[in-house]
Amino acid sequence: NTGNGLNICTSGSATSCGECLLIHPKCAWCSKEEFGSTKFITSRCDFVENLIMNGCAGELETPKSSINIVENLPLSSKGSSLTLSDVTQIMPQKISLNLRPGDKTSFRVQVRQVEDYPVDLYYLMDLSLSMKDDLDNIRNLGTKLAEEMRKLTSNFRLGFGSFVDKNISPFSYTAPRYQNNPCIGYKLFPHCVPSFGFRHLLSLTDKVDRFNEEVQKQKVSRNRDAPEGGFDAILQAAVCKEKIGWRKEASHLLVFTTDDVPHIALDGKLGGLVQPHDGQCHLNEANEYSASNQLDYPSLALLGEKLAENNIHLIFAVTKAHYILYKNFTALIPGTTVEILHQDSNNIIQLIVKAYNSIRSKVELTVWDNPEDVSLTFTATCQDGLLYPGLRKCEDLQIGDTVSFEVSVEARSCPAENTSHSFTIKPAGFRDTLEVEVAYSCTCGCMKQMEWNSSKCSGNGTYTCGLCECDSGYLGSKCECEEGESGNMYQNMCREAEGKPVCSGRGECSCNQCICYKSEFGRIYGLFCECNDFSCARYKGVLCSGHGECHCGECKCHAGYIGDNCNCSTETNRCISNDSQMCSGRGNCVCGKCQCTEPGAFGETCEKCPTCPGACSTKRDCIECMLHNSGGLADNQTCPKHCKDEIITRVDVLKTDDQHSVLCVYPVNDCVMKFTYSELPSGKSNLTVLKKPECGSAPNALTILLAVVGIILLIGIVLLVVWKLLVTIHDRREFARFQSERSRARYEMASNPLYRKPISTHSLDFTFNKLSKSYNGTID
Repeated sequence: NTGNGLNICTSGSATSCGECLLIHPKCAWCSKEEFGSTKFITSRCDFVENLIMNGCAGELETPKSSINIVENLPLSSKGSSLTLSDVTQIMPQKISLNLRPGDKTSFRVQVRQVEDYPVDLYYLMDLSLSMKDDLDNIRNLGTKLAEEMRKLTSNFRLGFGSFVDKNISPFSYTAPRYQNNPCIGYKLFPHCVPSFGFRHLLSLTDKVDRFNEEVQKQKVSRNRDAPEGGFDAILQAAVCKEKIGWRKEASHLLVFTTDDVPHIALDGKLGGLVQPHDGQCHLNEANEYSASNQLDYPSLALLGEKLAENNIHLIFAVTKAHYILYKNFTALIPGTTVEILHQDSNNIIQLIVKAYNSIRSKVELTVWDNPEDVSLTFTATCQDGLLYPGLRKCEDLQIGDTVSFEVSVEARSCPAENTSHSFTIKPAGFRDTLEVEVAYSCTCGCMKQMEWNSSKCSGNGTYTCGLCECDSGYLGSKCECEEGESGNMYQNMCREAEGKPVCSGRGECSCNQCICYKSEFGRIYGLFCECNDFSCARYKGVLCSGHGECHCGECKCHAGYIGDNCNCSTETNRCISNDSQMCSGRGNCVCGKCQCTEPGAFGETCEKCPTCPGACSTKRDCIECMLHNSGGLADNQTCPKHCKDEIITRVDVLKTDDQHSVLCVYPVNDCVMKFTYSELPSGKSNLTVLKKPECGSAPNALTILLAVVGIILLIGIVLLVVWKLLVTIHDRREFARFQSERSRARYEMASNPLYRKPISTHSLDFTFNKLSKSYNGTID
């Protein structure tokens, strides 16, 4: 009833019964005349139990939402009776609701797909040129389809229609030479009929031979662009109920076959068609769509609305290349399925039977004309018996299965007075509906018993629902005071100071006296309702920390406590450590608790401090007194008190690699005692002590002698190596200097200037004649 301590009903400040009903569905109004106290204003709008406790039993206004089932015929089991109008597939058929805003109520709806239900099937075929082979394959479709469908229903009728596209540019060939034969010049198929939007060829009939005859008469046509005008045809087949021949007592199937994408709304603007589709039937006497060249293509929303309005299941039979597109359309058009059609339509019968079985295997509820003030939620219970919150559909059903839906209804607000609404719940594709009428409980019964100029209101107002509604010029709970100068005087006397709210905004001024409101949080009091006992400072959500009283917004602390919220204790007992020091000498006592100032100190009295200088000595005293009964603590019998939190463990080998432990060492005679300690989460200390002190052994003379000799030999070897290294370096430097000087010599042995060859050579020039010949030469 309350949230975070707040009473929803009283916090709403309702001033009338009608306002109270709108705050919360559990709020009630007390219409009793004498109610509440003269000193405090008790809210008339509250939870029922609070009003009864305050003395308002028997005069409460607390309307509830209610349901009345008006018509509830049982579900039928078969649909092949003589009077098909008596077949019932939804229960109940009519209910009336009386809703109080916020008060949710629910009812159950049952739906059953009856056996042997009549079926009307209208076959709508694309007769564009690309569908020529499909047309050849369905010339005997009527007979074969009727044979298969009669296995599912004994009452089957079949109809036929065709479409191409709007006969205007740019959708079709409109040049004069194409008027009678748009296939002129097309070598593969030179002859075809002019383009048309939609043509109704055969009304629904049980004479399937007529279907075959109509199909055999048909010829294909040719349009210019790839998309077709199929949505025009679907809409006309849905809304022209009389000409198509749809029966009210039958399941309506519309099979749409094509091998391309459709034109949709706004595509018509390419051809100058700016007028949106009006959703009406436009078939002329020749059963052709007469508004094809005047209206734009219909939108998906309009298609979905008209198909649902006329209970038609649309089956898209499309080629594999366009399956994804039409699958997306099914999400936008309720009650629609899509199947893959082979290129030559040779699987059309199996496709229709499969789609029909799929349609009959599911039930989906739709809501029509849902009022804005009403919210609906659904919970489905399907064949598995499980609850599916938020789901309004069941699948994988067999013919004759019954499913149910829990429908929760809630009014969000109140419409205008005396307003009523209605809406319809119907399974998609069914003719059966559930009509729901809605009225609203937004007024109180006591409002019908108004007393004009009532003596209860000093003759100056209207008494209604326990309150006085004062006439103009009068005020007060009983309309006993006049407005004007005297009225202003009364109001000013209820103000603490000029400019402040009347009665501090926490009460009402009854003539010249403040009557304070009653609060669930505490008491409001004071001459001007300026004080209360619940607006003081809190600590951890507790008023005045539980150690004081709240007086007019200020905490009055109990003895031993100080502070704005009385959370600070003045006692210091809890700050005294075991060594009788305040916070162990490592901190200050603030509000009864130690605040440690020594780095590394912690604990209730700052007694823990692994890094403090005297920590090891303190622990040593505990070890000596507890293990050896020695030391200062043992002498003055204070060991149990000071060392009560120490846990001592003796070991042979001490581990010193723990990062959370502190290693301590102290001398014992000629030996050393070691121990480690660490602080445990419980507040105790864990001490790990060696069983025996560590003592050093006497030196070995032979070892010392050998060590000295070895060191001397090592030093000698090192000196020799150093000397050898220096000599080698010196020799290498001298040899390098010799080589350098030799390379700078001015001559070699082969060119010694003191050496002369033993052989000399002389040359003589001469000329002589011999036997009349001249010779020039040299004789050696």
